[in-house]
Amino acid sequence: MTFDTFSIGERSVRRLGFGAMHLPTEAGAVREGAIAVARRAVELGVNLIDTAHLYGWGANEELLAEALYPYPDDLLIATKVGVAPPDPPREAALCGRPDFLRDQVEQGLRRLRVERLELLQLHRVDPEVPLADQVGALRELQVAGKIGHIGLSEVTVAQLEEARQIIDVASVQNRYNMLDREHEAVLDACDAAGIAFLPWRPVHPAAAKPTPEIATVAAELDATSAQASLAWLLHRSPVVLPIPGTGTIVHLEENVAAASIKLSSDQRRRLGLSD
Repeated sequence: MTFDTFSIGERSVRRLGFGAMHLPTEAGAVREGAIAVARRAVELGVNLIDTAHLYGWGANEELLAEALYPYPDDLLIATKVGVAPPDPPREAALCGRPDFLRDQVEQGLRRLRVERLELLQLHRVDPEVPLADQVGALRELQVAGKIGHIGLSEVTVAQLEEARQIIDVASVQNRYNMLDREHEAVLDACDAAGIAFLPWRPVHPAAAKPTPEIATVAAELDATSAQASLAWLLHRSPVVLPIPGTGTIVHLEENVAAASIKLSSDQRRRLGLSD
């Protein structure tokens, strides 16, 4: 199994990425701290960073641009579109209308200061709009050179198969971790097709409330339960690219260190993995 890298299109990224959702974007010292975390992630060799229009309604994208632009050549920033901000009395809502998706892509280009979004994921499938219309709009933007690769988030196997009839799906971002395997079938489908699988919420609840077996294995590895959980994901399949998020450098460094943890055959078995 290859632990180090995975190719998304022509881009080779290290398999342990960084989720930027938890970076605070308000002005002042907390923003400076968030910028320092993003820069430290790149210093540590992380070259896959996940963000979304939803995270601060574009503020998270702007923060990453402030911290990292001009971007290193090997850095892949993945962003997401498809959620409309609150418009009282309406709360935030899914919106997969082609015109709306096109507008959010244009906003992402401006905020990230790029001419092309290298990996653009549909944040959620809008049940009110045919999936073909949603991914078709993204495909048009891809042909126009504004999107490099297209991914999906929180999809079923059936939705993934339907989308693949229209586009080349580069990634899937579903909730998945050692204690929450609801989307096991989706991961298996990605594994079979060679599609990158970016599990969000990759360590909870295993880190907060580890089972006795997780705690025992972590102790054997001289690691935290969170590190053991990330190591488990990296062992689960070569297409898995965890994107743990944090707002502190200490926690970031702890997460990145998990990439070097190797589970023994016995430890994998005890944690529910087959060789």
